Amino acid sequence: MDNWVLKGPQTLVNEGTSENITLPTQVKVKVSHLLMTDFDTQIFTGAAEPRYPKTIGKAAVGIVTELGDACYGLERNSRVYFEPTRACGKCLACRNGKPRECTSVITAGKDFDGFLRDFVVCEYGDVAPLPDAVDDVKALCIEMVGIAENIYDKLNLSAGQRVAVVGADFYGNIIAQVLQYHRVIPVIIDNNPANLERAKKCGMYYAFSANDELNENILNATSGHLCDAAVYCGNSRLPIYLCTRLVGSGKTVVISSLSSASSPLDARDIFAKNLTVYGISNAYDYTDAVINMLLHGAVNLDVFEKEILTEYDPVALFKERALAAPSSKLTVLKMIL
Repeated sequence: MDNWVLKGPQTLVNEGTSENITLPTQVKVKVSHLLMTDFDTQIFTGAAEPRYPKTIGKAAVGIVTELGDACYGLERNSRVYFEPTRACGKCLACRNGKPRECTSVITAGKDFDGFLRDFVVCEYGDVAPLPDAVDDVKALCIEMVGIAENIYDKLNLSAGQRVAVVGADFYGNIIAQVLQYHRVIPVIIDNNPANLERAKKCGMYYAFSANDELNENILNATSGHLCDAAVYCGNSRLPIYLCTRLVGSGKTVVISSLSSASSPLDARDIFAKNLTVYGISNAYDYTDAVINMLLHGAVNLDVFEKEILTEYDPVALFKERALAAPSSKLTVLKMIL
């Protein structure tokens, strides 16, 4: 059975393995679809500093094939989403029996084995059942929507307030859609015309290029008050200082990324404007809320290009992605034919 293990930077090998249930609280799941993410690419290149050896693959769904006697809420042949993050079990909150307050959340493909393999055996609480109305592609985007929801919670804004979203690739667009779902107004900033056009198709009125007219456009969009908050998407190729310059004094800035991409942040605006800065990179404990959001049409995935591959070489795909610019195209590996 396939099991793609990363031994070192760009050293990905297929090591056959056999997975069997050993505890009554475990389930065995056949992986059906896996989304290739920028985080996976960072893991592949070594930029995200995984703990080798590690099975790669962070976003996946599958079908339950076996389950222990103490697994509740699941049935054989039911579709499930693999939780990409888990409580560390070691921090003070975890040791005190409060895993939902974990301060050192661990991630699939980096800290524990990911899902680019035929079968996964795990605790039944590490998968979430999927309703029929949430198809496989939507389910693969649960973490991205969850991070956007986490961002919305941290911003603590009211309807009608304006948020600058710097970077409008797939990730930035999802963040903007979730803000819009909560009636907060996103102000999209990106230099890729296709990303700006896609944002407008999603009903976003304010979508600007990061050019010499940006400051004037932001002032016009905010009646001269600047934005109430800003979100910088880590895969954006725009300067990170934009997010601190486009907000007013005493406001909030979020730096968010699914990968390990980093940029230097100028602290002058932070101190001068007395800004609050959050770093958000996971959606731990948001899965149930996101599934409900997807059922209610919180995001529109139809505007994105998708490719579902039934024949593929993971090594070649990751090498290609490592050299390519960030893309809004969803690449899904179909693992059940």
